[in-house]
Amino acid sequence: MTAQVDYLVVLCAATSGASGELLGSDEKELAKLVWQQVDVNNKKLGKVNELLIKPEVSDVTDEKKEEDVAEELVEDENVSGADCVYTAKSLENALNTFHLQLTNEVNSAGAGTSVCLCTDGQLHIRQVIHPEAASQNVLVPDCFYSFFDLRKEFKTHFPSDLSTLDVYTMVESLSIPMEEPAMCGSPDPSATLPPQVVVQQVQMMAKIVLSLLSEPLCHTFSNPERVNEKFETGTCSKMEKVSDSTVIRARGLPWQSSDQDIARFFSGLNIAKGGAALCLNAQGRRNGEALVRFVSEEHRDLALQRHKHHMGSRYIEVYKATGEDFLKIAGGTSNEVAIFLSREDQIIVRMRGLPFTATHEQVLAFFSPEDGLKDACPVSGGRDGILFVRYPDGRPTGDAFVLFACDEHAQCALRKHKEILGRRYIELFKSTAAEVQQVLNRYSSAPLIPVAPAPLLSVLPAVSLLPPPIIVRDCLRLRGLPYSASIEDILNFLGEFTHDVRPHGVHMVLNQQGRPSGDCFIQMMSAERALSASQQLHKHVMSCQHGPNSRYVEVFPCSAEEMGLVLMGGSLSHAHTHAHSRNRSGTGLSPPPCKSRRLSPPSYSFTPTPPVLPTEAAAALYPPLGQVLLGPRPLPPGHAYYPSSAQLYMNYTTYYPSPPGSPTTVGFFPSPSALSSPGGLMRMPGLTYNSKDLINAVQGYQTAMEPVSVMSSSLIGQPGAGEPPIVSLPALMPKPSGHYLDLSLL
Repeated sequence: MTAQVDYLVVLCAATSGASGELLGSDEKELAKLVWQQVDVNNKKLGKVNELLIKPEVSDVTDEKKEEDVAEELVEDENVSGADCVYTAKSLENALNTFHLQLTNEVNSAGAGTSVCLCTDGQLHIRQVIHPEAASQNVLVPDCFYSFFDLRKEFKTHFPSDLSTLDVYTMVESLSIPMEEPAMCGSPDPSATLPPQVVVQQVQMMAKIVLSLLSEPLCHTFSNPERVNEKFETGTCSKMEKVSDSTVIRARGLPWQSSDQDIARFFSGLNIAKGGAALCLNAQGRRNGEALVRFVSEEHRDLALQRHKHHMGSRYIEVYKATGEDFLKIAGGTSNEVAIFLSREDQIIVRMRGLPFTATHEQVLAFFSPEDGLKDACPVSGGRDGILFVRYPDGRPTGDAFVLFACDEHAQCALRKHKEILGRRYIELFKSTAAEVQQVLNRYSSAPLIPVAPAPLLSVLPAVSLLPPPIIVRDCLRLRGLPYSASIEDILNFLGEFTHDVRPHGVHMVLNQQGRPSGDCFIQMMSAERALSASQQLHKHVMSCQHGPNSRYVEVFPCSAEEMGLVLMGGSLSHAHTHAHSRNRSGTGLSPPPCKSRRLSPPSYSFTPTPPVLPTEAAAALYPPLGQVLLGPRPLPPGHAYYPSSAQLYMNYTTYYPSPPGSPTTVGFFPSPSALSSPGGLMRMPGLTYNSKDLINAVQGYQTAMEPVSVMSSSLIGQPGAGEPPIVSLPALMPKPSGHYLDLSLL
């Protein structure tokens, strides 16, 4: 609009909450609209109109309550001082009534047809009317999409700061006489304006407009402010310059929200083309955050005032962000993506979980089956409307983006969520252009899931961790166990091979969270029995006593070194395993049993060593891994209570806890001479009546061969007949007054 309009309608909106510079910042409902028409050509003023909006009161059916509300409205009419007063029961009714009365008043004047609103600042239109209409899904009349900012028009003749400029300052600068005295100073922004003050401000604004139109200023109202009717999607290049003063970060968005939902939340503010970018987490899923780019710093500052405003039932946090942050999310350099997103007014749907062999024809048939014309939702552009996401080497990722011509077709497509394509169900989500760029950037550059930290064995000197060429596979690896499987279930699964299990030879593998990983290692008496068990039990079904789960279990033979390497956090390569054996027994340890590269708990620590060690010293301190796990290891003096000549026997079942997997009458570790002192008796009050827990707690220590009687029933509270004997432990801490045990070692 370049020519001057025929009529200006001075408008003031008032809410039931804050006013002034805080207008609309508290999400309060619109309470009234006050306006006055100004004839630009004839420089005449019309009558002052007031439209009162009745607050939404749910379940009000009592006639007396309605009468009380009507009486209150009449009282407001008498004190406001407006020439005409109208009432409306809802926001939609109020906006339509305003538009109808405005049209009738312009038509009755007959001096022109062009009309435009004029407000004191941006808040009345951008922060009150449009946001509330968007939250209630109310259609806003066309007259609210363009308006003049009286402060900016005044600034062209009287340079001043817009943030401190108000109606009273402009009246004083123009020396406009007032018939009635105004309020003393500016009103309190946190308080609701009285009805007569709102009407008085509209009257002062109308006189300011007349003063700007008259000589000597002769101002022309020709370039109004615009409000974007809809959000425009588009692409953004990484080479584009984005100002830091135009970007915000919105946090707390619902995971199913789209860029249109973000634009609706910031309704009334102009978002740049393609300026709404949803953020994804490390797994490629939405994390509830978005970066939004506005056309100017003024709109960015208005967006910051919507901090903790609500989108549905969730409040949204709004913070400042940088242009670099926006480019990391929304910027792209792929020509294929640019061509795909060059079609405007298209709805994008993301497909996730596609088979790696999926083709364009299968995707087209998925959305438009031949036998179901009712549920058909044609893809816009056919094959050109489908974009498969691939790794840099061309391998498919299982993701794709599809274009649809209208929202109706997109909604029809989204109803196919979790339907089957091939042998897999497909997840469908409404997507955005920025998400397309972000997904392509993620897959084409860095991996979505960061690489796990190095295993704990990397702190050791350079010692070969690979199994020797000649190995004895006297252990079993069970893969695919039910998560609820116990030691008893594993022994029942082994059947006749249970007698071939070494004492304490069942080792459950736990993940980083301390939960079963579905893998287990079993030490057998001989390699022949291990091979026989793997051949007879491979892919047999295991049932659980304490759960309904039953799964087939894969059984592989392996060596003690391979078992120890995996348990201690290492991994075995598939190629190396095949190099030694091409049969089925040679592939049992690929892939590793647990995805986590670190299986040991954080409390496990190795003996401190100097930074640089000679080769001979390293070989002496760190023998081959199988000897470390299955035999004693001499250590320097550590704890003050250990004798200097004592040897520590590492039973790694204490780090991977499991109850005894075989009869406990035979001790697996021979009692060394250094620990041949008389056993010390330990009293542990407050224990449960199940003695198995006690055995599990002390299974890493040598127990006396002779059973010791349990204490009398008068002390424990239960009869002692038939109960297991209490455990006798070696006297690890000799004292003058007796033998003690450091319970922290348990």
